[in-house]
Amino acid sequence: MPLAMGRALNAALHHSMRDDESVVVFGEDVGRLGGVFRVTDGLSREYGTDRCFDSPLAESGIAGFALGMAMQGFRPVVEMQFDAFAYPAFEQLASHVAKMRNRTRGSVGLPMVVRIPYGGGIGGVEHHSDSSEALYAHTPGLKVVTPATVADAYSLLRESIADPDPVVFLEAKKLYWTKDEVSLPVTTEPLGTAAVRRTGSDATVLAYGACVPLAMEAATAAAESGRDLEVIDLRSIVPLDDTTVAASVRKTGRCVVVSEAAGFAGIAAEIAARVQERCFHSLSAPVLRVTGWDVPYPPPVLEQYHLPGVDRILDTVERLQWDDEPDTRFLTAAARTMQ
Repeated sequence: MPLAMGRALNAALHHSMRDDESVVVFGEDVGRLGGVFRVTDGLSREYGTDRCFDSPLAESGIAGFALGMAMQGFRPVVEMQFDAFAYPAFEQLASHVAKMRNRTRGSVGLPMVVRIPYGGGIGGVEHHSDSSEALYAHTPGLKVVTPATVADAYSLLRESIADPDPVVFLEAKKLYWTKDEVSLPVTTEPLGTAAVRRTGSDATVLAYGACVPLAMEAATAAAESGRDLEVIDLRSIVPLDDTTVAASVRKTGRCVVVSEAAGFAGIAAEIAARVQERCFHSLSAPVLRVTGWDVPYPPPVLEQYHLPGVDRILDTVERLQWDDEPDTRFLTAAARTMQ
């Protein structure tokens, strides 16, 4: 039967705990309740309250406790109940977790995973729909992963738990209920490897998390008007698979980056800069972005206007330069007159 992404994540936790007794799971409401989104359902019953337990409502304490456990040989997997609830824990992650291996000259690794449900699309109010991936990606020492498919949800979480360094594992809330035919256990490409979800020749659409299905839908719609779009699922923000991204953009000559987060100083901006640096002589048009607006996340009734959608992606694709004429959009009035 089709497997939902939430159940795939649950299975990854089950199997990791079964195979490695050092794996422990804790956080707010992850034990008896099984997590707000039921991702940890059944773990406490199966493995006992010593290995899956509820924590106090103190995100900084959760991160600090996990840090200490990782230093003592455990592999903690902690859940921050919602994206914006994780901010109190950021000080621990940025000041200590991310720096421990470097601080100890490589002698102390921290094999820990911080699971964070993130992003919008479920009608959540303020503090329940943030996309804060740029904060973690900007912190050297942290790996940042976000699956877009059911198979990747299982495989990437298992790889993250087995990784010797700290991983921030971002789970797009909108995708928890998406389903696919998957036979577990499943192995996909390792951390740091992007996936080509759809091949194309006219333009590359780069996306991650909940924006990948949108990019796929947009590519299908674009094909009806003769635009052949290639869709790349980044899968891992840190490390970023520059090789796959650059190969695709060099082939198509055009690039659009899609992200739910605010555009200014976001992941989409970083990717656009890297594409420009690596593929400048192959580009037929400037790299464009489709992102959330640079405002605090709006009330649920307005989130459809805030989040990227298929229409916005298609509109942005059409803004790319599609003929052999020089692009004059950025020329001054005097330069246009001289032409």
